[in-house]
Amino acid sequence: MFILIRTAFILALVMLAIWLVGDVLAVLFAAALMAVVLHGLARMLRRHLRFIPYTIAVALVAVALLSLITGLIWSNGPAIGEQFLSLKSALVAQSGDIHDHLSHSSFGRIILDHIPSTIGGNDKSSSLGSFGSGLAGSVTGLLGSAFGLLGTIFVVLMAAFYFAASPSIYINGFLRLVPPHQRATARKLLFAAGNTLWAWTAGQALDMLVVGLLSGLGLYLIGVPLALALGVVAGLCNFIPYIGAILGAVPALLISLSLGTREALFVAILYSVIQFCEGNILAPLIQRRAVHMPPALAILSQTVFGSILGAPGLVLASPITAALLVVFDRALPPLENAEQTQLAVDEINNEELAAQQKEQAEQDKKNVGDTQASSHTDIKK
Repeated sequence: MFILIRTAFILALVMLAIWLVGDVLAVLFAAALMAVVLHGLARMLRRHLRFIPYTIAVALVAVALLSLITGLIWSNGPAIGEQFLSLKSALVAQSGDIHDHLSHSSFGRIILDHIPSTIGGNDKSSSLGSFGSGLAGSVTGLLGSAFGLLGTIFVVLMAAFYFAASPSIYINGFLRLVPPHQRATARKLLFAAGNTLWAWTAGQALDMLVVGLLSGLGLYLIGVPLALALGVVAGLCNFIPYIGAILGAVPALLISLSLGTREALFVAILYSVIQFCEGNILAPLIQRRAVHMPPALAILSQTVFGSILGAPGLVLASPITAALLVVFDRALPPLENAEQTQLAVDEINNEELAAQQKEQAEQDKKNVGDTQASSHTDIKK
């Protein structure tokens, strides 16, 4: 009973700390996530150029990324900026047209009465509206601080660079806070979380690139204006799993409605096909290297972290959850006979269970062979 009370008290203190300094924690985790990316890219560079010191490799990666971003902004920034301004004007006009169209019918007025006023409806007392105001307030509090948006980005980038340049200093400093007999386990958990964040981020970057390119190309072929800006929006929104797919599709659907019902239907089909391919082809490839995140858990984590940290929490919810999942998976003992639960709830039958066990045995055998081949290669080197 004492252990249960102590655990509940510790969790309450942690939640209170997150609530009080949520903006700071969001900046800290964003810097850590960026540091993981710099560290992973620097390690890849050193595999090919072993003579480069690690700190120099991190600096070269940082300079290369900044140069790439600056070049993209310099070459395509004006065109993308103009398209985004046109997109904003078109969305405002289209939302006004939809509101006027709905207000002319009794059924439409019923719909507007149940839509919060913050997103164009008539309901001023909706909890969704207050939730949206809470998110907006959190963002305003973060960006309206002493540093502002540019200052916050600068702090994240600088902290990420120093985290990546000397990761051992910060890891060892954290481990000193852990009891000596648990430091070895804590070090393994930190490395597991870092490897998961690197795999998740790399996979998600590929996912965003593919979705953005396919969305922009598909909208261009359909004839939707501002296809470049809409493709960028779809790619960026896809950083947020599940919810991001909806957020990225809404602007394109609104713009296509101004062209006609047929174009809107084509756009809906386009985004449905892209998300189907993303969920059944890209996502499984990503989950082979990163932790598998159940969809319900991903959506609930976005709700929880979004309500606590605001919009930054919504964006960072998935990588935070991925890191926590792998930590809990490594820290807790494995569940024996987990397949019995699937059998009990009729998710699988005995034949499917046997097929899964055979496939797992073959995969384990393949992994052992790959490990042995890698060890022989390292010995030869």
